[in-house]
Amino acid sequence: MPQVLEQSIQINATATVVERCFTDLTLMHRWLNPVLRCEPVGGTWSTDVGSQSRFLIQIPVIQPALKSVVVERQPGLVVWEFQGFFKGRDRWECLPIEKGTSLLNRFEFEIPNPLISWGFNTFAASWTKQDMQAQLRRLKRVAEEVQQRLR
Repeated sequence: MPQVLEQSIQINATATVVERCFTDLTLMHRWLNPVLRCEPVGGTWSTDVGSQSRFLIQIPVIQPALKSVVVERQPGLVVWEFQGFFKGRDRWECLPIEKGTSLLNRFEFEIPNPLISWGFNTFAASWTKQDMQAQLRRLKRVAEEVQQRLR
């Protein structure tokens, strides 16, 4: 059974600005957890369908990585599919609202290895949910700063 972690946040910025925060690699690194690093696979960063990237967890010595590919892309929407110790999808979607944007992040995944699954559920699941919430708060700050500069 896939596990689903879903978070949303209201941001006082346009959907275009919010989308830029999760499609522009420089802006992404301002709100991603500092132990995460994202890099393109095969050259230039892109969020076009078929584009590949790698998310590295910067833990000394082992540095586990998740390879991902963009499987869905529309204005205001990017869905990354990943393979590795997790298999699943990470969906980022902007929904325009009266005073800004509602950003939805849906992380749906399975962990095929029973030992890694047990370890994640025992030690990391609640931390991951809290970290997703913290990332959305950081993204909100970045998007609102970018929006302020555009005014």
